[in-house]
Amino acid sequence: VQLQASGGGLVQAGGSLRLSCAASGSMVSISTMAWYRGSPGKQRELVARITSRSSTNYADFVKGRFTISRDNAKNTVYLQMNSLKPEDTAVYYCNLVQGLTPPYWGQGTEVTVSS
Repeated sequence: VQLQASGGGLVQAGGSLRLSCAASGSMVSISTMAWYRGSPGKQRELVARITSRSSTNYADFVKGRFTISRDNAKNTVYLQMNSLKPEDTAVYYCNLVQGLTPPYWGQGTEVTVSS
């Protein structure tokens, strides 16, 4: 499995971005996918997760602002980020989990929110 994240960039506080993560490989549609974020000096943290049946969960710090979704026909997961804050500045990584195997990670896409 390979994951290719895109959509990051520079945005002003209060703005929006949509991240995409395209997955290639087998059984993507039955995998759980997620977005994590990390920044220097901080541990990588879960932002949002979506199961193969599109059940979702979110970190408290993005609830009501971010929405995770997936398009199984395109093997792609999205993260719609609204009402962005400077503290959302980070590198965002997509993640895919299949059964008990170690997770796969994308290369990350950088998001910078200016105040």
